[in-house]
Amino acid sequence: MFNALDVDRWVSARRSSLDEAKASAAGIIQAVRDGGDGALLAMARKHEPDLTSVRVTDEEVEAAYNDVEDRLIESLIEAEARITRFHELQKERSLWLEEVEPGIVLGVKTTPLDRVGLYVPGRRAAYPSTALMNAVPAKVAGVPEMCACSPPPILPLTLVALDIAGVSEIYRIGGAQAVAAMALGTETIRPVQKIVGPGNVYVTAAKMMLREHAEIDFPAGPSEIGILADSTANPVFIAIDILAQAEHDPDAACVLVTTDKSLPGRVNKEIVRLFATAPRKDIIEKALRQSGYVIAPDMDEAITAMNEIAPEHLSIQAGDPLTVLNAVRHAGSIFVGPYTPVAAGDYASGTNHVLPTAGYAKTYSGLNVSHFCKTSTVQIIDRRGLEAIGDTIEAIADAEGLSAHAESVRIRRSYK
Repeated sequence: MFNALDVDRWVSARRSSLDEAKASAAGIIQAVRDGGDGALLAMARKHEPDLTSVRVTDEEVEAAYNDVEDRLIESLIEAEARITRFHELQKERSLWLEEVEPGIVLGVKTTPLDRVGLYVPGRRAAYPSTALMNAVPAKVAGVPEMCACSPPPILPLTLVALDIAGVSEIYRIGGAQAVAAMALGTETIRPVQKIVGPGNVYVTAAKMMLREHAEIDFPAGPSEIGILADSTANPVFIAIDILAQAEHDPDAACVLVTTDKSLPGRVNKEIVRLFATAPRKDIIEKALRQSGYVIAPDMDEAITAMNEIAPEHLSIQAGDPLTVLNAVRHAGSIFVGPYTPVAAGDYASGTNHVLPTAGYAKTYSGLNVSHFCKTSTVQIIDRRGLEAIGDTIEAIADAEGLSAHAESVRIRRSYK
């Protein structure tokens, strides 16, 4: 059920699935570009035949609360508060200025984006947690307009989560067409500056293809976990973490890298035992086909292999976890120790679960407040400061043949 794998081939396969999805995504994007709201409604009616509008009304959101248990509403409110608390720690000052030398003040002004689009997956399961993860950092950043898209039918739990997070503009659109609608705009949906949120390979492909119209957070496709473990690891904990990741999606993947030759066999035994009572067997079984393990001669080699994988989620279950943590270079979110399941970050610890997949953690960070901001550098220079750097500016400008640049300084320095 859980077999040995080759790291290079595994990483290549994760990337190639995105490339294969681009042809289908391109056709959907063109349909939205040509057909606008009509195309969106036609696609949505495949899942909700009686739909007359892709926009969710305020009345529908209000009614959703009646269909969600009070305990779940309270849990979402608590989770939202924890996520907000963590993301508040990331918030930059709106403006800082510092006199770096007499007469020269430099700084940075941080400004939130005006309008962003949030993609919330659905259909296979409800993901109210992703609604919170997308919206909370945008709200903390100060983004004034957020619109959200989720595949129809949107479950009441997701609508409630979006409302708790402060999103009032919600559309029943899923897949690549949702990304196209938010990036290009339609008669009903105004285009956004940036699109964030995870999705299947078609959603991810569309995000990457439409970056000239709207910036994205990063490629965030089917979920994955990497587990770094030694002989001290508990095979039961590893097995249930693997199943927890595999139940997301048939394209999810799980990789165990270990220095203990006996651990994969013990983990596999527990996977078989736990799988017997798992509700989402079909999904898990497909995900496990692209999952497996690697045995490394020592922890240094294990870490090297995991850095090559650059997993979305990394679980460290080793005798000296902080040493391993310090050596890790590439991972979306890191879970240290046997009592830190990935589910903690998925729901309620406060960290964000929207993360780069398919090895993109080598170059991208997980979703955070800075994704929803842009910065402008600021300089305030008086005559004294300009005199201090004037010769340098003039010399370099003259050398580049940009005489007006040099003259813009000379005139000021000679002005009485």
